[in-house]
Amino acid sequence: MLFEKEREEVRIAGTKLDRYGLIALSGGNVSLRMPTGEILVTPSGMIYEDMTTSDVLVIDIEGKIIEGGRSPSVDTIALLYIFKHMPHINSVIHTHQPYASAVGLVADELPCIVTTLPNATKGPVKVCPFSSAASIDMGIQTVENAGDTLAVILKSHGVIALGTSLKEALYSCVYLEEAAKTYVYAHSMSDRVACLNPEQVHQAAETFKYYGQGKLPMPENLRKTVL
Repeated sequence: MLFEKEREEVRIAGTKLDRYGLIALSGGNVSLRMPTGEILVTPSGMIYEDMTTSDVLVIDIEGKIIEGGRSPSVDTIALLYIFKHMPHINSVIHTHQPYASAVGLVADELPCIVTTLPNATKGPVKVCPFSSAASIDMGIQTVENAGDTLAVILKSHGVIALGTSLKEALYSCVYLEEAAKTYVYAHSMSDRVACLNPEQVHQAAETFKYYGQGKLPMPENLRKTVL
C-alpha cells in the first residue's frame, strides 16, 4: 500500500476532528501533500471512525486517483486549488466547527483575544464570503484571504485550516475553535472585548515555534520578552 503510515495519520486526524467537536458524522475532510507531490485525501461521505487506512485515497495534483477504491471528498477541487497556489502548505483541513462558524455570521474577522490563536494560526483569522461545498470557490477564497495566517472562516459554511504539516493544520483548527468559543463567551458579557496588540501577537506566534519536543531552545532575548 502506498504511503500506509501517512494515510493512517490522515485517518486518525479525522477522528480527532470529531473528538474535539469540529465536525459531525462525515462532515469536513483532511488532506496531506506528500514530499513526492501526491495528495492524500479522505473519502466522501464516510464517518471517520468507520474508515480504514485504505479508505484514504492517493491522488495526483490534478485529482486523478492513484490508489484507493473510494470516491474522494467532494471538496477535492478546492483542496487541489489550495495546494497548487500555496506551495508552502502541505496539509489542509476543512471543518464545520460551530463556534468559529458562529463568529463568521457576525464579524469580518476573529481577532487575537487569546495567545493560543496567534500561536496556532499566526494572526487574526479573516471571514471569507460564502462558498458552497464542492466548489472551487472554497479554495479561491482561502488563497485570497489567508495571507500569512493558517486559517480562514468561510461564511455560513465552516473553516479551512492550513499547515506545513498535518499537526500544524490540526492545531490551527482546534485552537481556532477554542479562541472562537472564548470570543463568543466574552461578547455575551460585553461588547468590549480586549484584544492582543500587534507586538503581543508577534510574540505569541514566535514563541510557539519553540513549543514542543525536539525543538531548539527559545532564544534568550525572546524569553526575556515573554516572561
